[in-house]
Amino acid sequence: MSRYDGRYADPTSFRDRKSDFGGYGGSSGYSRGGGYGGVERSDGYNGPSTNHSGSKKEFDNIVLPREHFDNLIPFEKNFYVEHPAVTALSEDAVAAYRRQREISVQGRNIPKPVRTFEETNFPDYVLQEVLKAGFTEPTAIQSQGWPMALKGRDLIGLAETGSGKTLAYLLPAIVHVNAQPYLAPGDGPIVLVLAPTRELAVQIQQEATKFGVSSRIRNTCIYGGVPKGPQIRDLQKGVEIVIATPGRLIDMLEGRHTNLRRVTYLVVDEADRMLDMGFEPQIRKIIAQIRPDRQTLYWSATWPKEVESLAHQFLHDPYKVIIGSQDLKANHAIQQIVEVVSEHEKYQKLIKLLEQIMDGNRILIFMETKRGCDQITRQLRMDGWPALSIHGDKSQAERDWVLSEFKAGKSPIMTATDVAARGLGL
Repeated sequence: MSRYDGRYADPTSFRDRKSDFGGYGGSSGYSRGGGYGGVERSDGYNGPSTNHSGSKKEFDNIVLPREHFDNLIPFEKNFYVEHPAVTALSEDAVAAYRRQREISVQGRNIPKPVRTFEETNFPDYVLQEVLKAGFTEPTAIQSQGWPMALKGRDLIGLAETGSGKTLAYLLPAIVHVNAQPYLAPGDGPIVLVLAPTRELAVQIQQEATKFGVSSRIRNTCIYGGVPKGPQIRDLQKGVEIVIATPGRLIDMLEGRHTNLRRVTYLVVDEADRMLDMGFEPQIRKIIAQIRPDRQTLYWSATWPKEVESLAHQFLHDPYKVIIGSQDLKANHAIQQIVEVVSEHEKYQKLIKLLEQIMDGNRILIFMETKRGCDQITRQLRMDGWPALSIHGDKSQAERDWVLSEFKAGKSPIMTATDVAARGLGL
């Protein structure tokens, strides 16, 4: 039985859906003989002990419990039905809309953008949650990204932090989950979202909970720095969506607390940050456990060659949507003033700057090192400035407390390493 049955307000609108999943125990047109049963591997990965060219890699000394890709049950991933108002758009109108919103696209058979939530043809239960959240219209990345993701194709999305990328992949993920068979005992997740930091993972979970509640879709957040017990219990109960940092997820896979054989919708969020933090070996190891005909979505704020290279290996015939410039390096809505000062002048310059701009608003100060972060925070507090600090050596409970104090304005100055650089929604 599929979660799809009886869940959509208008099930007939998804006219191409297959209804005869047949469960997960029967045979299918897929077989292990001759590669992966006729399913082309889009990531070029030959197994957990080789890279895409077959050569040995340093990070392959640990072999995870590899799930065999035989007897794969076909699954539905194309749920997009174009709204009549979108169909009626001329090519000139589409081009003008994309220019207006700085949307660039690449790929074959690119769907037209949607301009309103109604044009997405999302099921009513999704639209109701969106409207309840107070949104008035899709952001640029959502306008073009939603039709692409709903069509079931692999997708590369480039947009600055704070542009709405999280909902651009979460709402199609909810539709995807509802169209799959229910989880059986021992099944792992259907949707896997990889995030570089604990804070970003927690924020994604909050959105997944908010928009998945009407479908009774369960989720859990898997990250280090906290006890494993509650996370293991969530995984063993069964969850449709897992949001995880790579290191802790590998711990769970090696401990046989979950598996990725049911994952058909994979998201790599903040891919550039992932590589900056050295997660490429872990990403490769995780993706090697996932069925090759999955849908994969890569989201990033920048597009360095390393991210491009990884995307070429793991994505098959993807769409690519870019908001603004492909050379995007920072949010253009932020005014940037650069001053070059010597090391011993920095603190006094910081104090003068705080005296000028401290008006009750929150101030975030980035530091290069954890030690420097703590040292400057102590100095600021000794000089009477309401400052707290956050970095990777602090416990998760302390990090959560500091963030809550900062967001509430109780401590309007926060010093941080780049652990706070992405996706905190401050």
